[in-house]
Amino acid sequence: MKTMKDEGWKGVWVFGDYRNYFKNRVTLQLIAKGKELAAQLETEVTVLVLGSQVHPYAMEYTAHGADVIMVVDHPSLENYQVETYVRIVSQLVESFKPEIFLAGATAFGREFFPRLAKRLKTGLSADCVALEIDTETGLLIQTTPAFGGELLADILTPKHRPQMATVHPGVFEERSHDPQATARMVYPEVDIHAEERVQLIRSKPDQSPKGGLEEAELVLVGGKGLGSKENFHMLFELARLLGGDVGATRPVILSGWTEENRLLGQTGKSVKPRVLITAGTSGAVQYTTGIQGAETVIAINRDPHAPIFKMADLGLVGDAKTVLSLVLEKLRKRL
Repeated sequence: MKTMKDEGWKGVWVFGDYRNYFKNRVTLQLIAKGKELAAQLETEVTVLVLGSQVHPYAMEYTAHGADVIMVVDHPSLENYQVETYVRIVSQLVESFKPEIFLAGATAFGREFFPRLAKRLKTGLSADCVALEIDTETGLLIQTTPAFGGELLADILTPKHRPQMATVHPGVFEERSHDPQATARMVYPEVDIHAEERVQLIRSKPDQSPKGGLEEAELVLVGGKGLGSKENFHMLFELARLLGGDVGATRPVILSGWTEENRLLGQTGKSVKPRVLITAGTSGAVQYTTGIQGAETVIAINRDPHAPIFKMADLGLVGDAKTVLSLVLEKLRKRL
């Protein structure tokens, strides 16, 4: 879908992913970032909401800063079906021509958005850690980890629209809730005819316990620098004694030292604890993208030149196993 700016493409769109709304705040965070981008482009932020009986979420998005809420509400959309969503949203994009389209880099976003970009014949930057407007060209600068997280790449989409990107939960801050806010409601005419090759038979809610890494005020993260599974599991005892939770880097997960749901970073979770202790981690970008929201970062690594120290508020140069063992010994005596 080739275009230039003067062909009518205007506006910043955010896809409203309201499932698990009170835990996953990425749509609200993207609205806040979208407002910044829209202000620079002198345009509006539109949140697109698909589903059945979705007006409560439309009101929430209004209270968090959306200028326009575009609602497609139909009983057949009660359950998410990727082919139907792609077909409906592609119709809307072709009709309304948003210049920028953003979505969360959640399991939903990773399935839905690449298919949509393919249908629209435009580019998509996945797992972005920053979004800015180029002051000279007005293009969206999409910053994403590249080459295994060894560097950050700035990506532009000069000849195709919309400019599409996904962003991890926790990368941006959401705006505060304003019950007095107003937004323009749009109810577009769209073909909702569904012909899915895969049919949903039944579903049930996830019974996993609430809380966890995303809500912990203290997070301890271990990397391969800890040396072994036994050493890594010292973090669990520390977390128990200090009232925190445990995260891990990708190499730790691949080594089978802990469960995959503890993965932090580009392809895992993002956390915003008051204190984060990271032990035996080098500081690769694919990991540090998941801990940027931490208020205080304490890093432990034997290499004084490890990249992790560049973002740490406090750095301890030393063997991570030795340091953690000493801390555990002191805590056991005091607690």
